[in-house]
Amino acid sequence: MTVEEVWNDVLAVISTAFLSFRPKGEISVAWHYDTFRRSPPAEQIIVTKREIVYRAIDRTGPSRIPIHYCNRDFEFSDTVSVTYSSAKDFVPSEPGASEWGFVWEVLDKTMGQPRSNPLRDWDCVATYIPPDPHAAGRLDDLAHLTSGTEDRFIRFSLGITGFNQATFLRGFEDFLADLHDDRRLVERTLDFVFGFENALIEKVLKYPIDAVTFGDDWGTQNDLIIAPSLWREVFRPRYAEQFARIHSHGKRVWFHTCGQVSSIIGDLIEIGADVIELLQPDLLGVDRLAREFGGQVCFCCSVDHQRVAISGTKQEIFDYAKRLCDTLGAFNGGFIAYIEDYSCLGMSERNYQWIREAFHAVVSER
Repeated sequence: MTVEEVWNDVLAVISTAFLSFRPKGEISVAWHYDTFRRSPPAEQIIVTKREIVYRAIDRTGPSRIPIHYCNRDFEFSDTVSVTYSSAKDFVPSEPGASEWGFVWEVLDKTMGQPRSNPLRDWDCVATYIPPDPHAAGRLDDLAHLTSGTEDRFIRFSLGITGFNQATFLRGFEDFLADLHDDRRLVERTLDFVFGFENALIEKVLKYPIDAVTFGDDWGTQNDLIIAPSLWREVFRPRYAEQFARIHSHGKRVWFHTCGQVSSIIGDLIEIGADVIELLQPDLLGVDRLAREFGGQVCFCCSVDHQRVAISGTKQEIFDYAKRLCDTLGAFNGGFIAYIEDYSCLGMSERNYQWIREAFHAVVSER
């Protein structure tokens, strides 16, 4: 039974009761029933944050633009992000050590990078054992983390994925050279990474999540890190397989990528990305994104992290947030506002609060 049918049935009962008790000369019950016999307003039907996010992604008319908080102030977020845990028996050999065999090191207030690469040569590949996706403890916290958040859109994050994870294992320069000189080593490295991800995806699809998120930065300041033709040959088929599996369970695909990635936005849409998360929209051009891809995908964007979010004035930040919402959210949905404390790369607390105020102000005006 639809919401409208339930609504009309309730009104019919109320009208019948009113008929039994109304005094003579009272206005007819038919007037009362016909006056109220209509579906409840859309605002009454779309009551959860989860539904608002879905409608933005599917471009079916959300009641407002949803907001995704990345790393703090989660109580204001329309989304919830959860992820997997380390295996119960994993004991780090030192701070920053990962199950994958590299050590994460943060220098000069940057986001960090791996200090060592476990797949230095073929001998290392032959003996390498990747993390076990089925290890005890991997998803033990997931039920607890998703409990009580049913009203919000739940994203399961795979963390750093695909290409980025492969470069951590092999080394950035060596992996790029392998793409041209040693495709066997590339495929073996990718088998380790995608094999882990695919097994984890299969497991997590049984949980009450709404989307699986990927984090794979593909752009430099000017272009894709590798030739688009090489990306389509090596990586697109692997992503397409993952996206199709997620969609087969009715979940959405949320893909984060940084840099100038205009050349593969169309590809990501074609193979099924539902949300494309971009933190440097100036590199691609907000108007260009709307002109070329508006109505085909949902964009999740921040006030540009390289310039305005870091050094912009309050007015510049408010203007940028409004422009994102007006331009990318003009397709019956199609936009999610992104808020992150980016202090690791120079964002001040003042600017973070201005970004929060800006997006919430724009959203409340609609």
